[in-house]
Amino acid sequence: MFLLNKNILLALLTVLFFWGIIVISYKSWISIGFIVFFLLIICIINVEYRFLSSLFTAFLVSFLLYQLTNIFLDTYEMSRELRILLNRGSIFIIVVGLCVVHLFNKKKISFYNNKPNLNSRIVMPFHSIKLSYFLLIGIIISGISFIPFILQQEFSYIKSMLIFCLLFSIINATLEELIWRGFMLSSLKKYVSTTCAIIITGIGFGLLHLAVGIPFIISLLFSFGGFFYAFVVIKTNSIYTAIIFHFVINIGMVFSGLIL
Repeated sequence: MFLLNKNILLALLTVLFFWGIIVISYKSWISIGFIVFFLLIICIINVEYRFLSSLFTAFLVSFLLYQLTNIFLDTYEMSRELRILLNRGSIFIIVVGLCVVHLFNKKKISFYNNKPNLNSRIVMPFHSIKLSYFLLIGIIISGISFIPFILQQEFSYIKSMLIFCLLFSIINATLEELIWRGFMLSSLKKYVSTTCAIIITGIGFGLLHLAVGIPFIISLLFSFGGFFYAFVVIKTNSIYTAIIFHFVINIGMVFSGLIL
């Protein structure tokens, strides 16, 4: 294993990581055992990628605990809204797992915890734009895209969903961004190129939606959202900008009836 080319080893780790997310989402418990076993073997015999393989292992084990937690919660009678909120809140299990692996490997925990400078400029390939304008335009476009779906809903539905919408959007946007654009993106960038880190975290972010019953193809399409959020974080050096975008999109999804 240690004789493998670096690129081949990285590709193998990435495939095992993606496959692990898929099999856990589909509750294939035996398969995840083999995947974690191979990741641990790589962790043991390859020093250079030891933290990376242990990071993927910790993520998958935490994701497995997340799935088992929600299976346990499903045994209780509760409203659909509460069930969804508990499901999203239990993602914190993955955050804990990622914290533990960082502490165990004596790695600094970094997740772009910087206040964005609204007066700074985001540099594009052919032009630049002020961050405040970029955020405003992005939020407006994100909101407008959901208006046709929201208008199909009755006002009473939107009013009844207000508190749930805010809670869901805050919990989901914050935890998902903390995991993917926080811990995972910042950690991967230390071992692979920025482009590669964005691709891995973007696809992983998309595949994780399999766990909430979203079809495979649509989950992969969610990866483009992950790419965009990562782009925003890299350009602004702040996770809070991605949380804002994610929050707005989640609000649009709830009010348009795509969540319930």
